[in-house]
Amino acid sequence: MSKEEAIEIQGVVEKALSNAKFSVKAQTGHMIVAYLAGKLRRHFIKILPGDTVTVALSPYDLGKGRITFRHKA
Repeated sequence: MSKEEAIEIQGVVEKALSNAKFSVKAQTGHMIVAYLAGKLRRHFIKILPGDTVTVALSPYDLGKGRITFRHKA
């Protein structure tokens, strides 16, 4: 998957799952299982339930994604 093909949506983190995965509720109402992108892990950016995040989705599987940005409150 190249970066041009990713679909970016915004959502709210509902709950934290194991292995740095999160359950994210998109603005459209869909639930997505998302993991942290490498730069978020490298710079120790913490994601908590209730945070607004940007998720990059693959066009092949819209149920899984990668958290690429945490928006400030």
